[in-house]
Amino acid sequence: MTIPHRLTIWLGLVVVLGVVAATYWPATSGGFLFDDFPNIVDNASVQPDNVTVPNLVRAALSSPASEFRRPLASLSFAANYLIAGMNPYGFKVTNIFVHLLNGVLLFALITRILRFIHQSQSETQRRWIALLVAFAWMALPINVTAVVYVVQRMESLANVFVLLGLIGYVEGRSRSLTSQRGLLLSMGSVVLGTFLGSLAKETAVMLPLYALAIEMTVIRYGDPAMIRPVDRRILVFFMATLAIPAIAGLAILIPEVLDPAAWIRRDFTLATRLLSEGRIVSGYIFSTIFPTPHALSFYHDDYVISTSLFSPWTTIASYVFLAMLVAFAALFRSRYPLATLGIALYFGSNLLTGTILPLELVYEHRNYFSSIGILLVVVPPLIVRRGCGNNLLPMPVARRALLAALLSYWLFQTAIASIAWGDPLALARDLAWRAPGSPRAQYELGRTYIIYSHYDPASPFTPLAYSPLEKAAAIPGSSILAEQALIFFNAHMHRPIKDVWWQSMDRKLRARPAGVQDESSLDALSRCLVDKKCDFPASQLQTSFEAAMQQPGPSARLMAIYGDFAWNALANRSLAISLLERATVAIPSEPVYHVTLARMYAATSQWSKVREQQIRLEALNRGGSLDAEISSLRERIAHGSTDDDN
Repeated sequence: MTIPHRLTIWLGLVVVLGVVAATYWPATSGGFLFDDFPNIVDNASVQPDNVTVPNLVRAALSSPASEFRRPLASLSFAANYLIAGMNPYGFKVTNIFVHLLNGVLLFALITRILRFIHQSQSETQRRWIALLVAFAWMALPINVTAVVYVVQRMESLANVFVLLGLIGYVEGRSRSLTSQRGLLLSMGSVVLGTFLGSLAKETAVMLPLYALAIEMTVIRYGDPAMIRPVDRRILVFFMATLAIPAIAGLAILIPEVLDPAAWIRRDFTLATRLLSEGRIVSGYIFSTIFPTPHALSFYHDDYVISTSLFSPWTTIASYVFLAMLVAFAALFRSRYPLATLGIALYFGSNLLTGTILPLELVYEHRNYFSSIGILLVVVPPLIVRRGCGNNLLPMPVARRALLAALLSYWLFQTAIASIAWGDPLALARDLAWRAPGSPRAQYELGRTYIIYSHYDPASPFTPLAYSPLEKAAAIPGSSILAEQALIFFNAHMHRPIKDVWWQSMDRKLRARPAGVQDESSLDALSRCLVDKKCDFPASQLQTSFEAAMQQPGPSARLMAIYGDFAWNALANRSLAISLLERATVAIPSEPVYHVTLARMYAATSQWSKVREQQIRLEALNRGGSLDAEISSLRERIAHGSTDDDN
């Protein structure tokens, strides 16, 4: 008895999902890493005691990763915490589930896209192509960080809605070719998908561009015998959802990115960023198809910035390569619509993060969607040839062997990475080996040794911590993370703290504006001192704070951290209040600064100013998220005013 082709495909999908899940499963035993800490581990708002509207609103608006807060992603972290507490296992299992869901959605999307292409004649063949592309995408090593790095659920969750929006768009356009009812589905899917996806991460705003790419490639040129005209209603729709928002966005962004202050905390400028992006975007392509351990090194803070088109020479070569891809897409769009779509999706996905925004240069998770475009160029030609009729998979042996080799290689590299991610020490060692010149990788290895040492001088891990930390501190351009860790480590163990560590830290803070890692380092040392877990002189840390404050335009966060230190460690109330006042002026929408300032005013019996902060908090109180803080201030005002009257 033969199994129907349709059932075979569904069984194949189940097998593929099982293989991918098994490949990623070792990573579930790992821990949190890097940005997981500010967004989840150290973020009390995503750790609610129970489900109430104020708790949920507080969780939704708590992410420090973006001014848009990414509420859906933060709520999903809160849900994980409510179910199983702060156990990384539950968070990572959820991430893997989201990835598998995206694989199923990609399978559904590509199946529908292929219906517009003449060369894929049978539905069975379309589904096999879609299944293999989805399998390849789920297995890609470049997507590992978007799956097992917990905080990057922001990226993968946003793409759930991006893929759903594209499925709705393609399905609606397919129906609209035979009736008038499909356009509403298409347009509604793009709008709703963009809105919901953006609540997880802003990258979902590119959904209308992806839909336009599908429209102008496979829908318009999918059948070479009949180039479809563009529906005017579709053009109006994309004008409203893509062109006008893009123009408005650029009008806001361009003055900001042209301001030198926007780049003051980066080690590159707008010009050198744009020069470097040619190499970065080209490098992503090669790292997707032919990944190597050193190419996929996670941190990438050791990336060599381009200073001209010929320094390094790969800068001009990369732009020539990218220009050739664009030329291919323009010249052969009617002959190879699927490959043209892949190129368009790849470039479209990199427009937001790979152009003018002053973001960090390189991150692998940025390829989570764009890698789909690469696979649309690479995988289908290995499966089906033009003019192949209705044969199931007429693949020559050489192509079949190449596809099998690629899939096996990708799965193997993903499995190796997953095993490393399942053991914090193994991961730290692996990432330090992959990127010996990365300050973050070396720091993370030293920090992991510290964790394993339990601050025990007799532990075998204790002497191992110093070498990678001192190596990280010595790398040009590094933050003060390593110096902070060395001081913190020795202070906890009541060992002598080397003057050279303080000197190195102060020298870096005087040389350039403090970055996020520098601020976090100062905050960690301040809390350690205030909590009486460290015994270094407060005056020494004050010198470091003053070094950071000498830079023009110190951030609100730095001022708030210094203000907390001045209040609790220096007992300098006037300095602390002054710093918090400056922080509230710099970012008036941050409730934490207002709460802290109000408490300082209350402690110094400045009740009229406490009332001012209460009024500002009431204006920021969305969904009752600040009810507890406001109620506490009201009580303090009532009691304080009464005491003063007495």
